[in-house]
Amino acid sequence: MRSQVVQTIVSISLITIIAFGGLLTLPRSLTATDLSDAQAQEAALEAQLAALEAEIAQKTTELNAQKGQSASINNDIKILTTQIDKAKLDIKSKNLVITKLSGEITNKTKTIATLDTKLNHTKDSLAQLMRKTNEIDDATFVHVMLTNESISDFYTDVDTFASIKESIKTSIDNISHVKNETLTEKEVLSQKQDQELDAKAQIESAKHKVEVSQNEKEELLSVSKSKEKTYQTILADRQKKAAQIRSALFALRDTSAIPFGDALKYAEIAEKATGIRPAFLLAILTQESNLGVDVGSCYLADKVTGAGIKVKSGAAVLKVMKPTRDVAPFIAITTELGRDPMKTRVSCPFTFGYGGAMGPAQFIPSTWMLLKGRISTATGHNPPDPWSPNDAFMASAIYLSDLGADAQTYSAERTAACRYYGGGSSCTSTTAPYGNQVMAKAKKIQETMIDPLEGL
Repeated sequence: MRSQVVQTIVSISLITIIAFGGLLTLPRSLTATDLSDAQAQEAALEAQLAALEAEIAQKTTELNAQKGQSASINNDIKILTTQIDKAKLDIKSKNLVITKLSGEITNKTKTIATLDTKLNHTKDSLAQLMRKTNEIDDATFVHVMLTNESISDFYTDVDTFASIKESIKTSIDNISHVKNETLTEKEVLSQKQDQELDAKAQIESAKHKVEVSQNEKEELLSVSKSKEKTYQTILADRQKKAAQIRSALFALRDTSAIPFGDALKYAEIAEKATGIRPAFLLAILTQESNLGVDVGSCYLADKVTGAGIKVKSGAAVLKVMKPTRDVAPFIAITTELGRDPMKTRVSCPFTFGYGGAMGPAQFIPSTWMLLKGRISTATGHNPPDPWSPNDAFMASAIYLSDLGADAQTYSAERTAACRYYGGGSSCTSTTAPYGNQVMAKAKKIQETMIDPLEGL
């Protein structure tokens, strides 16, 4: 007679195999019919998106043609009408994208939940199987001799155990495979969620453009065609507002403020070189400038320890610069630029870590040295100057591009802002407030300072 332990092991083994047999199947909520329906729905959405994209492309062509015509009430109304139509198509398109993504997110969530559940059940079955196997491993030949079990039965059991152990190894390999598959599904889910967030942000932007364009259109429609002078007055008011925006000072950290028109020009140059959206770049620099107001500036006072003093009060400050990492590069940078290293502003330390960051973009000296060649190639300035707005803008844009912000989506820019501030690979509870504030500033700069300059 086979031992009861062996029978138990075989039973558990069968349970485990059955569990694995169903491990890679679709969730019960996704039957073949459901899958077919989902694919048909996705195909329909894709067709609608393609049609909308064709309409958007046509409206873009019309808009570009209209902008090339001379200024008049009628032409401006046509431009605004086309802008409104294009923005509405954008909103419709993004709503379709969100609908499509919502279905995919739901399915991915169900798949992950099913995989996690079956994985846990299989681990439990394996644990029982291995415990029983260990019990048999402890059996000795003497034990067999003292029982009614024959030696031939014992060796048959040993062969069975060897087979079961081999199946355990296979099962463990399968668990590893499913864990990897689950991680992949979770990564895809995260990407889908980011895409949905991006689409929602684009909808909000498009809605704002519709509101602004609609107000401008109504203003022009209220002007009679016979009152061209009134139109000229409206046009003059817009140009006056644009001039005020361009001349408004754009604050920069540890250097003099510059006209917004110059700041936008530098940001647009950086965009051509790196793909970083001007409003986002300007928001990063604005955020850094605000931090400079809160933290203040310091001078390096001791080249050995990295200690320094406050610029305004002269109070002693420890850890202004990390001596083993940044003092030597800082002296090399300032010397090459003809600056006095002991009279050049750098950031003061926070309540933790070191200060020593330079200029509007707030790069520590060692990081600036790593980017120095790329900055010089992009600007043509050799050596590049961390305190020069042109070079600082380009440096910041290069670094943000390396962090993924050149994708120009809400989620990519927010993550890049978090990493710009605190490192890491994503936004955390520590860095998220910085990223959120940057995105809010970027929205305001785009809508109130960059958009009003379009066409003027």
